[in-house]
Amino acid sequence: MKKSAFTLIELLISIIILTILMLFLYKSYANLNRSNSLLNEEVEKISKIEKIKKTLLMDFTRALNVKVLNQDTKIDITFLQTTHSLYKRINPYVGYIVKDKKLYRIESLRPLTEFPLVADSEFVAEELGEVKIFRIYKSTDTKSSLYLVHLLFKDTTEILLKLNPLEGFGI
Repeated sequence: MKKSAFTLIELLISIIILTILMLFLYKSYANLNRSNSLLNEEVEKISKIEKIKKTLLMDFTRALNVKVLNQDTKIDITFLQTTHSLYKRINPYVGYIVKDKKLYRIESLRPLTEFPLVADSEFVAEELGEVKIFRIYKSTDTKSSLYLVHLLFKDTTEILLKLNPLEGFGI
């Protein structure tokens, strides 16, 4: 007698094996999705930090003059005029201000000279993140206009940049 079909036991065993394989594949797929989302979060965080570094670098290296106002031991307010603009302005006035523990970069066509800003100030503001420390140290050497920017975010990401204006000298 010839056997021409699968028995019920053979069919059940093949379904169980297929089910086990599908469970492993699903678990691998779920882990891959979780890994991709974690990687995406890290890439976004690094991109944001690199954008802030580039903005600081471009603002300070192209600064025509820089004014630093000490607020306390952890916070400084900085006003400068630069040839770098995020909004396609010619020689804008830029300020870095910490308000409610958030660092803002403001860009204006009018000079920024004091903090708090006057009521009729017109500017575009961009929030850079929540910070614990934002300090700018000017070199004590009168021949150079080096600046050291120390920025510590709430999530403990730290930026430390040594910057030298190329087009002008700090005040």
